[in-house]
Amino acid sequence: MVLKTFGWSFAVTALGLVAAVLYDGWTALGLVAILSILEISLSFDNAVVNAGILKKMNAFWQKIFLTIGILIAVFGMRLVFPVVIVAISAKLGPIEAVDLALTDKDQYQQYVTDAHPSIAAFGGMFLLMIFLDFIFEDRDIKWLAWLERPLAKLGKIDMLSACIAMIVLLITSMTFATHAHQHGGTHVDKAQTVLISGLAGLITYLIVGGLSSFFENRLEEEEEREHEAEEEAERSGKPRSAVALAGKAAFFMFLYLEVLDASFSFDGVIGAFAITNDIVLMALGLGIGAMYVRSLTVYLVRQGTLDDYVYLEHGAHYAIGALAVILLVTIQYEINEIITGLIGVVLIGWSFWSSVRRNKALAAAEGKAEASKEEVASGV
Repeated sequence: MVLKTFGWSFAVTALGLVAAVLYDGWTALGLVAILSILEISLSFDNAVVNAGILKKMNAFWQKIFLTIGILIAVFGMRLVFPVVIVAISAKLGPIEAVDLALTDKDQYQQYVTDAHPSIAAFGGMFLLMIFLDFIFEDRDIKWLAWLERPLAKLGKIDMLSACIAMIVLLITSMTFATHAHQHGGTHVDKAQTVLISGLAGLITYLIVGGLSSFFENRLEEEEEREHEAEEEAERSGKPRSAVALAGKAAFFMFLYLEVLDASFSFDGVIGAFAITNDIVLMALGLGIGAMYVRSLTVYLVRQGTLDDYVYLEHGAHYAIGALAVILLVTIQYEINEIITGLIGVVLIGWSFWSSVRRNKALAAAEGKAEASKEEVASGV
């Protein structure tokens, strides 16, 4: 089971490490290994959240997520995205940006650093909305009940998540306006950039998340129709294509997953510059890490881990909330990537430990109930 799920990840790791050695010797191998670990530690919460969505999709779309999805994740976000950032922020053509990335690595890193406020604002707002929508929803299973019960009551207010997110964005951008005023107006454009980028992140979430929720609500109805259509097609001897069977619901959930993955990858891409400014090594290291995150997502779905450890999803969403805040804070202040990674690992580890304790308590309660039944039966 492990080899089947993680086979491609192991293969990509081997190829990536060999490519690193061939590219720039043993030092490059060490850097790629560190980048891979960084990506996995920063994205473990991503895997848990992805699994919660992926388990609602059929086998075909799970395969699409692992094939086309991984191409988008590795080449799109880990290789093309940093080049696009530089191209837009420096007003360069794509070929010039690639040339800069390969020939003048220090200048390239400077351009990416300059673009960080807009990246952090977009990603921070998108992730903040995910977190807020989660904590304001009334759930049957509550992890930190003392906190989640009152928040679920507040969640009955319409559009509360969006209102809070916009307030947070305004405070963030106004902080820059104040900072600019104190320093002779040098950061006025930065404040405007943060506001526009944050609004873009918020709008992206509302559009993609809204479409995803709409089609998710219709998923059961669509599945029933498709099942009937499949039976009809089999009777007539004309099997329908896998794409038709997958349905619009799965497509929009796949789209939502890709935007979600993109938002999660922002901190990994930015954090990678603390380790190296070589775009080739970044792509190799982050690409290997992204493969493991994908494989881990599928493993969690197939093992039913989220059903067995019910608080894992809570822990992951709290980690998302922490990451959103960290991204917004890093617009102004530097935060070490180790701290970012550790916060996520601690929250998920805590939720896993809470789930284990819950399972043990339930098992003990069931054992006592069975024992008392046996006593009653023997007494009779």
